[in-house]
Amino acid sequence: MKQFQIQQRFWSWGGKFDIKDERDQLSYQVEGSLWKWFKNFEIRNAEGQVVSTIQQKFSWFFSRFEVNVVGQAPFIIQQKFSWLKPCYEIENLGFEVVGDFWEMKFELLHNGMVVADICQEWFRMTSTYQVTVYEEAYADSTIALVIAIDYVKEMRLAAIAAS
Repeated sequence: MKQFQIQQRFWSWGGKFDIKDERDQLSYQVEGSLWKWFKNFEIRNAEGQVVSTIQQKFSWFFSRFEVNVVGQAPFIIQQKFSWLKPCYEIENLGFEVVGDFWEMKFELLHNGMVVADICQEWFRMTSTYQVTVYEEAYADSTIALVIAIDYVKEMRLAAIAAS
């Protein structure tokens, strides 16, 4: 089991995150693109090596991202329609992400079993998540999922504010 804190940097252009483990050691850094039509992110480990990339793909109604994790086949994160709770499907990985009504707590499920818990903290100036990954093999994929979901939430809030 691994625990992480994902925290967006204050005043970060394009979306930058620092991800620390339970010992407060830097595990990953995330940097998002700036001024691109479709958003993309690079996730690097503590040594600076790229461990995964996230690319936003065209979709008519719901957000869609392609995630490439080093050493794994690429997979797609697709937001699904749901009346009350946000729901995301992960194609080519066999996982599903289910969230609560407020979009502050998510579970990553595989065959009905919880693989990771994701909890966004309330009343923070920047996006901050507490992530518990129960199987370390899914740590890189889980971090990428959280970054993609955070971007979907950010875009939804921006659209509401603009209307």
